Amino acid sequence: METVESFFGFLRQESGKLLEQTLTHTGLTFISVLLAVMIGVPLGIAITRRKKMASLVLGVAGILQTIPSIALLGFMIPLLGIGPKPAIVALFLYALLPVIRNTHTGILGVDASVTEAARGMGMSNWQMLCRVQLPLAMPVILAGIRTATVINVGVATLAAYIAAGGLGEFIFGGIALNNSNMILAGAIPAALLAILFDSLISLLQRINIKRSRRILLAMPVLLLGLSSFYLLPAAYSSRLLAGFTPEFMGRKDGDIGLKKVYGLHMRTLVISDMIMYKAAYEKKLDVISGSSTDGRGKAFDLVVLEDDKHIFPPYYAAPVVRTKVLEKYPELEPVLNKLSGTINDSIMTELNYRVDYLKQDPARVARDFLLSIGLWKPAASGAKGTVRIGSKIFGDGYILANLYKMLIEGYTDLSVVTKTGLGGTKIVFNALINDQIDMYPEYTGTGLLVILQAPQPAIDSIISDKEKVYNYVSDGFLKQYQIKWLKPIGFNNTYALMMRREQASRLRIHNISALRDYVNHK
Repeated sequence: METVESFFGFLRQESGKLLEQTLTHTGLTFISVLLAVMIGVPLGIAITRRKKMASLVLGVAGILQTIPSIALLGFMIPLLGIGPKPAIVALFLYALLPVIRNTHTGILGVDASVTEAARGMGMSNWQMLCRVQLPLAMPVILAGIRTATVINVGVATLAAYIAAGGLGEFIFGGIALNNSNMILAGAIPAALLAILFDSLISLLQRINIKRSRRILLAMPVLLLGLSSFYLLPAAYSSRLLAGFTPEFMGRKDGDIGLKKVYGLHMRTLVISDMIMYKAAYEKKLDVISGSSTDGRGKAFDLVVLEDDKHIFPPYYAAPVVRTKVLEKYPELEPVLNKLSGTINDSIMTELNYRVDYLKQDPARVARDFLLSIGLWKPAASGAKGTVRIGSKIFGDGYILANLYKMLIEGYTDLSVVTKTGLGGTKIVFNALINDQIDMYPEYTGTGLLVILQAPQPAIDSIISDKEKVYNYVSDGFLKQYQIKWLKPIGFNNTYALMMRREQASRLRIHNISALRDYVNHK
């Protein structure tokens, strides 16, 4: 009962965002279906006249639908960038097959005696198509449109991955935070939309044949009207557009904190960290939720806005390790602590720049760094046992996981298995406490706000002191989870709102309060 109340409470709290995402999702679905009908129906008609083309056209459309949806979206990014364009093209390609196939099947399925009678009455091919074949084939064609619509409602949830919006924003955020309320807030409306649209189109299929011509004429207008839903959220949004990662959207030191502490309410899109910085550089986004040591900020000339009300605590990185593993392998702790104090903010920015922007292998970057400070050693036999190192999906996590792997294998007789890219904080932390990994690099601010969820008075009393934050999370993890924080590595990778330097200067936005004032009053 508590879970149900919690879910409906979440829906009430996020009702505005839910409506915006539902409209966007509906628009994306029907823009792509409209394009599929405009191209697929004529193609289906054409291959009934040129039978040799049928197998080729249907084969190509079938191959397109076999490509995994997330891969198809990924292929579109280099060609069309991010946002609605690549999402609409991908969804259009997915909708083509059922529309073409059902148009082809429906027209060929018209009784030959009927078409012969139409020819006997002196009808031209065009008259026979419009007055006989299409009206009789309409139920089958509508079945194809119905199938395409239901498919695209589901696939459109992935559009959030490339900043096109839609109900996938809640789903991706919920997965990153392991928040079932967020996942359901995206999944249930998507399922309901699919059922609703399927039912409405099924009603059209039952309409009398005599009215089929009216349906044929009205269908493009109806689809165009539903497609316009995509434009509605933008019409009532702020002048600046923000792109936040799924995890940032659900954190106290993220979008929630920005609304509560700063009163910052602006239109936001959920976007992958992998494409977020480039989207800001290409002017697809105005504000992003970056990290202060991310090398892409330097590469794309982005400026960090001052957190003048201090919602972002210190984020000093350190390895968190299960105490049972440290007891089993006592040589592990001193080896892991060799990295303490070796990486400051500028060094981490450079390492991240090499991985995130130059696309260098994290293992190579880690090895080069250990060589530069004289800590690299070749791996020993690893016969004593295995340590499992996890990491989140961000570049710094990959680098640190490889650094620890090389230190352990070089200075102990332990082997290492890495499980990198495990998603957001909740996922990787649950893997740790459920004995699926033995350690991973974490940040003190994340431990304070996301995992321990410290009460506000405690946060206010320690947030400006990095040592107090470290001691608080260290004590809390040990007492609650039997997990030990080892010595901090040295750099502070705090969350930060970023803008293009030129834009921030032109708008005179240097801190988050100024951003709020611009959004609210301009």
